[in-house]
Amino acid sequence: MMNLDLHTHGKLSKKTHFSLDYFAAMTAEAIENGLNAIALTEHFNTLNYTDMLDQLDAAFAYQDDYYDVDGLKVFTGMEVDVAERGHILIIGNRLYLRDLRQQLEPYSEKGSFIPFSELMDRTEDAPVLRIGAHPMRESNPLTQYAAEQLLRLHALDINAKDLYQYGPGMADQVRQLAAEIGLPACAGSDSHQPLQFGSVWNVLERECRTAAELREELQSGRYSAEISPCLSVKVKAAQMMKELLKKTMTVE
Repeated sequence: MMNLDLHTHGKLSKKTHFSLDYFAAMTAEAIENGLNAIALTEHFNTLNYTDMLDQLDAAFAYQDDYYDVDGLKVFTGMEVDVAERGHILIIGNRLYLRDLRQQLEPYSEKGSFIPFSELMDRTEDAPVLRIGAHPMRESNPLTQYAAEQLLRLHALDINAKDLYQYGPGMADQVRQLAAEIGLPACAGSDSHQPLQFGSVWNVLERECRTAAELREELQSGRYSAEISPCLSVKVKAAQMMKELLKKTMTVE
């Protein structure tokens, strides 16, 4: 069995520098909340994405598709903006992600993001897990895509920030959308701040070591997406702390 959060961040915001100390606080809180694994899906166009991987490489052992951080599996990933609006989580091996990040360099700025179909084409044959992030969020939805396009994803994201903003009924809406398309719906906290961990998570029936294994477990239905009764308190506290910290941390 494996308790896994499939949508997390290692930085407070895109404009802050990556800090191993801050990351350590994130992972410690994840462990404290009973998680065995997280997917580190940092924004692809965050400040110095590859520097983050360089620091993690120097600090932690890496095997299969994850870093071992004090017993916590940290699967590598990225969150990619697409041209027609929406964000896609790509979880896979660090070497593949470095190469993909380089491919996406011309698409880094708003107004020049990669088209959805092109991102799917580029990652189609790779052993990755592709998740449609916060698919019903008003600012970055995925509902404008045809079902046959969304079916190229492997899952949709039940996002803790959206459950807080729109209410717990959002989970049912995402599950319904996923069912209509023929996809699983999995949980992601979207944590940028430690206090948000434990707001939502997935319970997988077996321990996984690669993104391909994660994809197999989700698509086979051998998991459950769990929502904490304390979700609202966790997300609200995390958002308040994030705003306070942004006033004190160095940004570019």
